[in-house]
Amino acid sequence: MSNAKTVDMTPPITRLLDIMSRLRDPQKGCPWDLSQTMVTLTRYTIEETYEVVDAIVKGQPQAICDELGDLLFQIVFYAQIAEEEGSFCFDDVVNAISEKLVRRHPHVFAGKSIPKEQLAAQWEAIKQQERAEQPQAKGLLANVPVNLPALMYAQKLQKQCAKVGFDWTDTPPVLAKVQEEVDEIAEELAATDCNAHRVEEEIGDALFAMVNLARHCNVDADTALRKASEKFASRFHQVELLAEKAGNRVQSLSLAELEALWQEVKGNEH
Repeated sequence: MSNAKTVDMTPPITRLLDIMSRLRDPQKGCPWDLSQTMVTLTRYTIEETYEVVDAIVKGQPQAICDELGDLLFQIVFYAQIAEEEGSFCFDDVVNAISEKLVRRHPHVFAGKSIPKEQLAAQWEAIKQQERAEQPQAKGLLANVPVNLPALMYAQKLQKQCAKVGFDWTDTPPVLAKVQEEVDEIAEELAATDCNAHRVEEEIGDALFAMVNLARHCNVDADTALRKASEKFASRFHQVELLAEKAGNRVQSLSLAELEALWQEVKGNEH
């Protein structure tokens, strides 16, 4: 009798689809997987997406591979639910994106040569044609998903308006608008009848203006804020280490002492 192992020749994606199907089997499937809907899955999809980004930022190839697998499973999960409902299947998802990519890259797949600097305009023209062929909600901003992360939502709203000319042509007036909004926060905070709702509104206006400034500077607002937050976290950890080295805990230090350690950390960076 041969001791050779049987080699599974099943294509990886076919195996994954079969696993998903078994998890959703009404009789023998997993109760948790069976209880999920497209709506309940959305929170996990968002989490998995951020975990992919985190692994990429940290430069961890094995973690990137693992997290991409988790994200792929989300797509397979949605497709399985849709197939059960009779709306579409995984192959439809794959075919749709394949056709879209070919359609949006005529310079690659149709032999239509185009200068690199015109690629963005071609891409947008093709997308506009696609939108024109589909039923659309009314209004320029109707198709911007409202459930995007707030910074991304603001940026997409601004980009849409810029397409019809509702935008500043250079950076100085955008920067002036940021200052104007910050001044309005200060005015509201100094008012004798300062109202929490109005403070929230003014801060929101200032954040929206900052997103606009980031866009005009070709900076992704979400990425910029994420990097700033990570820098803050790293610096504060260094403050904790310095405090610990001196035999202190940050909880026992005054604001002035913490600020001195903070400035020391910043000085050490240079």
